[in-house]
Amino acid sequence: MLNAIVHRTIKPSILYYGTPVSLISTLSPDGTPNLSPISSSWALGNRVVLGMATSGQGFLNIERTMECVINMPSPELWKAVERIADTTGVDPVPGFKVAMGYRFEPKKFECAGLTALASEVVAPPRVAECPIQLEARVLAIHRATPVEGDGPTPTAAIETRVERVHAHERIVIPGSNHIDTSRWSPLLYVFRHYFGTGPELGTNFRVEA
Repeated sequence: MLNAIVHRTIKPSILYYGTPVSLISTLSPDGTPNLSPISSSWALGNRVVLGMATSGQGFLNIERTMECVINMPSPELWKAVERIADTTGVDPVPGFKVAMGYRFEPKKFECAGLTALASEVVAPPRVAECPIQLEARVLAIHRATPVEGDGPTPTAAIETRVERVHAHERIVIPGSNHIDTSRWSPLLYVFRHYFGTGPELGTNFRVEA
């Protein structure tokens, strides 16, 4: 019963309440592919908005080139994601990142054990192992409004337009452009823990056959 529900006011250190993980591939100034794990993104139509720290090499590359690939890993790739979770392509590593345990790693694909695959309409490569890959161009970058008391990691919301979608054949319904949701599960980041999705609960009224 409703009156039996008790709420508590809490102050969690992070607000990743259950969001898909993305691996954002970009190109560094020397042409080296960079790979940035993020857990802040949402889609609306052909737009995908990314949330990234502005101190990372991935953001610097996006700001310079205005393009990227949004690679969506499946749950079994969580260890590959975690292998580069404490790395940065920025050298020297910013002091606050050193204090958090980050280290410089220029070869993110190799470190993660993932394969770079040529894209078709943007320069950064795709991640071959990720079941869904979105080639995207950046339309706008909105830096987070600074507020006194916020942490040392400025962030930005990046509006991208998806130009091309690639999907592993095994997760596409044959003869269609639809993802087979019984075969596709995103990797989720829930308060710094990795999860896959559970069984289907139902469908929205707009679901396509």
